[in-house]
Amino acid sequence: MTGFPDITPDLRARMPGLRGELVPNAPLAPFSWFKVGGPAQVLFRPADEADLSVFMKGLPADLPFTVIGLGSNLLVRDGGVAGVVIHLGKPFQEIAVDGLRIRAGAGAADVKVARAAAEAGIAGLAFLRGIPGTIGGAVRMNGGAYGGETADVFVSGRAVMRDGTIRVFEKAEMGFSYRHCGVGDAIFTEATFEGRPGDPAAILGEMNAITEQRSASQPVNTRTGGSTFKNPPGARAWELVDRAGCRGLRIGGAQVSELHCNFLVAHPEATAADVEALGEEVRRRVRETTGVELEWEIKRIGAARSGE
Repeated sequence: MTGFPDITPDLRARMPGLRGELVPNAPLAPFSWFKVGGPAQVLFRPADEADLSVFMKGLPADLPFTVIGLGSNLLVRDGGVAGVVIHLGKPFQEIAVDGLRIRAGAGAADVKVARAAAEAGIAGLAFLRGIPGTIGGAVRMNGGAYGGETADVFVSGRAVMRDGTIRVFEKAEMGFSYRHCGVGDAIFTEATFEGRPGDPAAILGEMNAITEQRSASQPVNTRTGGSTFKNPPGARAWELVDRAGCRGLRIGGAQVSELHCNFLVAHPEATAADVEALGEEVRRRVRETTGVELEWEIKRIGAARSGE
């Protein structure tokens, strides 16, 4: 692949006050836990929320954008991502506690927010320990695990809109449902959550139990993307995958985890095409075996490599 046309000079000309970093043809594989995939036409790392606002205001209306965080549930296709990929990094990782409320930047790791809440004696957020992503992703997907989900503790979210304006969304405006948020073209920069009084030691004990359970039942130290498919109503995705005989199934360098059937593992030789083809084959077999249509939970972005 020869790469995308470099549009960063035009973007800089449109936004003379921009302070963040613009990188043309930036590799995205390092941002995905699968460690596969092509480049971003442009990677933008905003300096802060105000900088992101300037960027969105100046972004051409016909230029697509995608937002990424830790990349824990992200599959970047081999042909790369046209347009702009926005990475919310260190400037968006602040965590602040106020009574039973905790405010966290969209780039803050879920586990760090869970720990900050525990240390402050705020119960109800321990489930975040089981989600290997960022607060931005948890809000966007109504992330959940171990009996809790983001909507349970969400109070409000602050976001930069497509036109660069900044808006605060209350819980009633979010349109939360299972692994879904109904807000459209908004880039969440922070969120506020509220828990209930709890004992720090007990909450940390709950988090440790989640850690042990994850380590025993999931391939946590491999190149994977977390839960591949959403649980269908009244069923568990991993059980359907197992029933379809897909445990250990392999295509190219991608394999269904032997430990947990709802996880796909990318071996060193894997391509994004291998991972996606494996996921689609699993969906086909589950559909034929059980009649259930599994829905991807992993976010897939970009285009296949030319010729595939």
